Formats: sequence, structure tokens, C-alpha cells
Amino acid sequence: MVAGSVVAPMTDRTVHLPVAAQPNISDIVGYAQRAEDLGYRRVWLPETWGRDAATVLSAIAERTDTVGIGPSILNVYSRSPALVGQTAATLQELSDGRLRLGIGPSGPAVIEGWHGAEFDRPLRRTREYLDVIRAVLSGEQVDYDGDVFTLGGFRLRCDPPETPVAIDAAGMGPKSVELAGRFADGWHALMLTPDGLRDRIEDLRRGAELGDRDPEAVRTTVSLTCCVSEDGERARRLARQHLSFYVGAMGTFYRNALARQGYEETANEVAAAWGNGDQEAALAAIDDDLLEDLGAVGTPEEARAQLEKFEAIDGVDRLAVSFPRGAEPEEVEATLDALAPEA
Repeated sequence: MVAGSVVAPMTDRTVHLPVAAQPNISDIVGYAQRAEDLGYRRVWLPETWGRDAATVLSAIAERTDTVGIGPSILNVYSRSPALVGQTAATLQELSDGRLRLGIGPSGPAVIEGWHGAEFDRPLRRTREYLDVIRAVLSGEQVDYDGDVFTLGGFRLRCDPPETPVAIDAAGMGPKSVELAGRFADGWHALMLTPDGLRDRIEDLRRGAELGDRDPEAVRTTVSLTCCVSEDGERARRLARQHLSFYVGAMGTFYRNALARQGYEETANEVAAAWGNGDQEAALAAIDDDLLEDLGAVGTPEEARAQLEKFEAIDGVDRLAVSFPRGAEPEEVEATLDALAPEA
């Protein structure tokens, strides 16, 4: 090896742009530009409390050159699949072929609480979403008769994308991950320990085999909560706050995911403390071992070692560096810098 040379990670490193609302769109674009300069392969934009994904991804596409873009995720309830197909075609054109689409059902707290829709038949709905979006992107007339969606006569009145749009599906439970393996181009994983991730990768591969597909062709993207600071305790506290919020305040969705992975007692303790208004007790229930099992936090050296642990898992194709809700801009930037592919 030549002295001073850099060994690239076996997996691609990507970025989940900050989930917390930013002061303005230019700040979000700035993080994407920084990620591009640092060699990250793609920037994903979560669609949560802040700005809609399509508009912000358009701004990113216009002001970057090489980094891939994608929403992670668009839920399959608040937009029609035909509209998502149109949006994907538009973003693919605007970005010169850099789009990868992430969709998924999300959970009842978001779908029913935020969007006023019934969280009904999430797996079937996701399956039909994939069908309809692909039909739209083909440029042919869409006539579809499914169990959830029936539509006819729709067709893009513009050229379909020259570069096909890959569509990933998000999922946390065995059946949703199996569905991704069977029907999607990739799977987005969230809040999984290394052991939990290995279990779900088995589900993904089983789904691919059921769909008569090559399991190696279905790409796995793992989102990890990451926070880097020379003050390792500050980084760990931010990660605890982030995790306790999702487990305690976002219904049973994330609590059940932790329970499936052997952390049922901790998940219930966090939820009970949060429900009683004792956020400090909720944070205290999350020990360092759990933090290391779910992300990469601490000093630069600690976080890099934890990230590499996930990169070494067979079947992981991409890691997505994401950030705690409470991270300040300088902490987001420090994390991007410390965990960059060239770091």
C-alpha cells in the first residue's frame, strides 16, 4: 500500500439529511453539498415534520453535480402512487439520472395522526405502489386493477426517464422486509442492531428467492443514528434523546422493533417513563451497549469503529449516516466530516 493512500469502505456511505427542521432550505442544500464534497454516494431526505421531500430534493438536484438523491421515505398513504411516479420522473429528469426512490408504509402514529388516513393493509398497499409507480415510469398507459388501487387511462405526457429509477422499500418487520426482497430494488433498514439486521437480511434474501430474483441484486441501505463530538458524552446524550423520543413518543412501532431484537424490557421502560413525563428516566434506561448496537456515537475514533462494525455485516450495501434530532449545525458538520468515506 502506498503511504498516505486511502482505503475505501466496502460499503457505500450515504447521508440521511437532518430530520429536525432547519432554518431554511439553503441550510439543507448546504449539508448535501458538503456531503458531495466529502465523497458520500447519496443524500437521502426524510419527510417528517419539516419541508416536503420533492421540493427540497429539487433544490438539491439543481445545486449539486454528482451526489445521488432520494427520499427516505415517501409514505404510501399521503400521495397517490401515480403522483409519486410523476414526481420520480420529474426528479430523475432534473437530477440527470441521480434519483433512487424510497417508499414505505411508515406507521400508525404518522399516517393516522398526521395525515388522517387509515393505516390499512400496509404490505399490500406497498406492493401495489411499486406496481403502479413502475407502470407510470414506463411511459405506457397505466391500467391497473389491484385490491387497493384501481386506475385507468393515466400516462406521462413527457418522455419517461432515460435512466430507470430504482425503487427501495422500507420495512422493520419480517414480512415487510420479505416484501422488499421479493418486489423492490432495495431495502431501507432502520433501528436495527447487528443481530437484528442479520435476521432481517435473511428475510430479505428469502423474499428475493420467492420472487425468483438474485438476492445480491437487492440492495440494503442501513440508516444509523450517528453523532460525533470530541465530547463523547455530549454525543451519547443527543443519541439517547433521539432514541427515547422515537421509542416513547411515536406509538408502538419502534418499541415493538426493539422488543423483537431482545430489548423488550428497555423498550417498555423507556415508553413508560416517557408516558409519565419523565424524560430523564427515559434517557437513563438507554445504556451505552444499546447505543452502540443501534448507531455510531461518541468521539471520532469511537464512532468510526462502531460504523465499521456495521459495514462488516454480510449483505449491507450502504450505510446512511443520520443525525439526532437535537444535533446543532456544528455537530452535524463534525459528524459528516468524521465519518466521510475519505476520513
